[in-house]
Amino acid sequence: MTTAPDPYRSNAPQPPPGCPAHAGGAQAEGARIYGPEADSDRQGLYERLRAEHGPVAPVLMQGDVPAWLVLGHRENLDVMRTPSRFTCDSRTWNRQLSADSPLLPLTAWQPLLAFADGKEHARLRLAVTDSLERFNRQSLRRYVTRYANRLVDQFAAHGRADLVEEFAERLPMMVLTNHFGMSEEYGPKLVEAVRDMTRGSATAVSSNRFVVETMSDLVARKRERPGSDFTSWLIGHESNLTDDEVREHLRLTLVAGYEPTVNLIANTLRMVLTDARFRGSLSGGQMTLPDALDQVLWDHPPISLLPTRWAIGDTDLGGRTIRAGDMLLLCLEAGNVDPAIRPDLSASMHGNRSHLAFSAGPHGCPGQDIGRAIADTGVETLLNRLIDLRLAVAEDEVRVTSAWISERLEALPVQFTPIRPTVTATPPPPAVMPGPMPEQTAAPAAEPAAPQPPSGRWGTARRSRRDRAATRRD
Repeated sequence: MTTAPDPYRSNAPQPPPGCPAHAGGAQAEGARIYGPEADSDRQGLYERLRAEHGPVAPVLMQGDVPAWLVLGHRENLDVMRTPSRFTCDSRTWNRQLSADSPLLPLTAWQPLLAFADGKEHARLRLAVTDSLERFNRQSLRRYVTRYANRLVDQFAAHGRADLVEEFAERLPMMVLTNHFGMSEEYGPKLVEAVRDMTRGSATAVSSNRFVVETMSDLVARKRERPGSDFTSWLIGHESNLTDDEVREHLRLTLVAGYEPTVNLIANTLRMVLTDARFRGSLSGGQMTLPDALDQVLWDHPPISLLPTRWAIGDTDLGGRTIRAGDMLLLCLEAGNVDPAIRPDLSASMHGNRSHLAFSAGPHGCPGQDIGRAIADTGVETLLNRLIDLRLAVAEDEVRVTSAWISERLEALPVQFTPIRPTVTATPPPPAVMPGPMPEQTAAPAAEPAAPQPPSGRWGTARRSRRDRAATRRD
């Protein structure tokens, strides 16, 4: 594997001693949102900060780096939708991080759309959105179904499984590596590296370096032998991305496509298994699976924090004076339970897509429909195969790990009546569109046949009219 240059070092000039930037501008102190105490009750911490400070609170990140935590739903939307006041360019930050800071992989400026605004952002985003649009949505669902069945077959005869380790963590990476034009052998190592990065652990920088080097090798191979895959489409796009830009957008898409989708699958399965009212509405037909995902996205957004905004100039937000160069953390989890918009958290939100889970404004997630399709199809396939699925431990034993930008289920142990595997273990052909990948020497396998609508309680027959129409459009 080649060694790529490490671009994850802050480009901002080091402030001189005594400069307010050393003290975080006007905001030098705040509650720590990292460490065991904060991680033990993340939601409780957010509500205490809301009660004490209102919709915007001063906090300290890893290394006691100061930032503003945006807790209000309206204030989050204000930051997301006004790039004239709040930029994604971290080079405006009035801080400089140490070379080993766990914040670097997600905050240091890189040549990609997440750190750009205006015309440059439009150029980079067009390359990504155009390439994502080339995914055939019907074929995508067929691949997800095929992969999900393969995973279920690996534990179907045992009568027990951990749906986090054996299903939720594996399915999204299998789909992503396939659509990137990579072999499956990359999957397990990339899973570990991405998980470590998003935790903000002490080894996050080295894990990030592994992902960068893997993507660099992939770009080099696809430059020589392009195929029908996301990587080749980025390389050949009219936006004329450089190799560094292609690499960084592959890295971004991998992290942004993997971590949230794992959490969405796991959280949906947890609600099915632990919330009798939720399960009853879903199995009884009062709620479709796509609507169920909306409830999960409100209550358990797959990404808790977005560390990607900085104030362009002195401004006010939520009654706070924000100084130029100050960092703002978008707290999607707290915004989704803001009492100003959700006074009754027990009220049903299914079908309501005004949550913050996929961000909003110019930087709204461009691949959210793909993430939803992977989660929707994967969960449906699993539930239709294991019709008497039940939790194998007490509900209070299902533990969640809080870490940096997201919360994750540690495990989801289940039991069910053992069943015989029903599909072949042969992987689906590694192509999104017709034609073999460059690495293949033999003729590509036939495209998997479209699955028949399942007849179980969770079958596609109860998909919403909107969802069926979207499938027809695809």
